[in-house]
Amino acid sequence: MLFFATTINYIDRQVIGILKPFIASDLGWSEADYGYIVSAFQIAYAIGLLLTGRFLDKLGTRIGYLWAVVIWSFAGMAHALAKGVFSFAAARFALGLGEAANFPAAVKSVAEWFPKKERALATGLFNSGSTIGAIIAPVMVSGITLAFGWQWAFVITGALGFIWVVFWSAFYKEPSKHLKLSKSEFEYINQDAEGTTEGSSIKWIELFKYRQTAVICFTRFISDWVWWFFLFWIPDFLHKMHGVDIKSVVLPVIVIYTVSSIGGIAGDGFHRNSFKWAKRLTTPVKQPF
Repeated sequence: MLFFATTINYIDRQVIGILKPFIASDLGWSEADYGYIVSAFQIAYAIGLLLTGRFLDKLGTRIGYLWAVVIWSFAGMAHALAKGVFSFAAARFALGLGEAANFPAAVKSVAEWFPKKERALATGLFNSGSTIGAIIAPVMVSGITLAFGWQWAFVITGALGFIWVVFWSAFYKEPSKHLKLSKSEFEYINQDAEGTTEGSSIKWIELFKYRQTAVICFTRFISDWVWWFFLFWIPDFLHKMHGVDIKSVVLPVIVIYTVSSIGGIAGDGFHRNSFKWAKRLTTPVKQPF
């Protein structure tokens, strides 16, 4: 369920990048106009990341995730009604607010259902949905656009979220509320619970006392520029610089995100092996007396 939500999340956010040449020609956008529209999503996404964590902690992953998908699905479909830069920016802003909850909700769900030793792999698996969504999007969006027009690409891709909501509502429960979970399974999931501060509150400023916080912020700051460029600008870049049309753009985009997906899943094994080697290299060697 986390994988499919993340896949839909990335399909919905990538539609505009694939259709940019079509929409810009149809509505007369300039490069600056498109930049404003993309920025509206980014600003809302940043705001959403600061707010959705508390929202999910209060409502729980089951209800909070459901509402997030409903909001971004409506916002995705609303793009079809947009006529100008402002209306597109408004739709992108709403999309950014809703989609910002995806990764906090997914990570929180992983923490609820997996012990610490399995969370990196579980996160890599659901996070691969981002690249799978980016692979599916050009195939799906180009086919819909050529058959029915760019407005229907937003409508159909936006509607995918409502299908997910039905299955999420029917099947997802927290471990403590899942009737089919055995006692041994519950104990296995919660093997790290003893001695943790789960459920206790912490001030934001206190998070910056941890070196891990600075490391995560720094690595995201230097890497996300590339990721967002691929997501929103690469189809238009290929179109303008190399004459790649909406049919031909499918293959290069698939190659980019396939490699990314493989790296995301393999990263768990790389992380474990690099940690082992780092530990060996930093362990003092006992010299003979």
